[in-house]
Amino acid sequence: APESLMQALEDLDYLAALDNDGNLSEFGIIMSEFPLDPQLSKALLASCEFECVDEMLTIAAMVTAPSCFLAAPPGTEEIAGTRWRRFSHPAGDHCTLINVFNAFKAATASPTHPGNTEKWCRDHFLSCSALSMAGVIRAELEEIMKRIELPISQPGFGSEENLLSIKKALLSGYFMHIARDVDGSGNYLMLTHKQVAQLHPFSSYHNTRRIPEWVLFHEFSISEGNSIRVVSEISPHLFAELVPQYYFSNLPPSESKDILQEVIHHLAPVSATKEEQK
Repeated sequence: APESLMQALEDLDYLAALDNDGNLSEFGIIMSEFPLDPQLSKALLASCEFECVDEMLTIAAMVTAPSCFLAAPPGTEEIAGTRWRRFSHPAGDHCTLINVFNAFKAATASPTHPGNTEKWCRDHFLSCSALSMAGVIRAELEEIMKRIELPISQPGFGSEENLLSIKKALLSGYFMHIARDVDGSGNYLMLTHKQVAQLHPFSSYHNTRRIPEWVLFHEFSISEGNSIRVVSEISPHLFAELVPQYYFSNLPPSESKDILQEVIHHLAPVSATKEEQK
């Protein structure tokens, strides 16, 4: 549909993938090297700048492969929830996926009998095939980065600096996927389309006491009860720092936009100082 095509071109423009003539920019040409959604491709490239490539490769692979979480058989939901909570990361689902992948790799490298990995996945209600596919995808993405000579930073997962870098890389690609909890009960209003969504049951925030106010999400699914999947908490200040101004100005009016506008207004003098220093 023409509307879909125009929306896609607009999104590419927001991601700096197009030049003034509507052709692929130099950055867009590099983005197109990756067989990924443009937003994920942009986030992966941004990780070179923020030096969190190792972690973003894992995130990109995990969200591209099918979901690694298996629906628990009736009567075992509580057990599955307990097992999954072992991987939960306070920063959100993206870092939780890194924990899952790293644990799977450790189980795969275990010197015990060959069937250990499958049993480990069954015990943790995880899909062995999905995690194996994520491993293949990750290796392919890393190979592409090496082929086009992009810098690959060393693993640093766990430090505060690394977690902040991961969020900055994600926001560089997914600033269009931001939602705010408008009533304190997990009803998230998306900035772009002003639709209300709930957290997906597989989210590490689901059924927890702490519901983050501002989140970045990987995708929105109408078929799964208007839910947002793969969610991580972000701060309005971080969003204000990284969002392109021309995207922000095109957002429909809302209370969330007013809050962010206030944050941007307060950040403006600091940004000007930083620009002068550069």
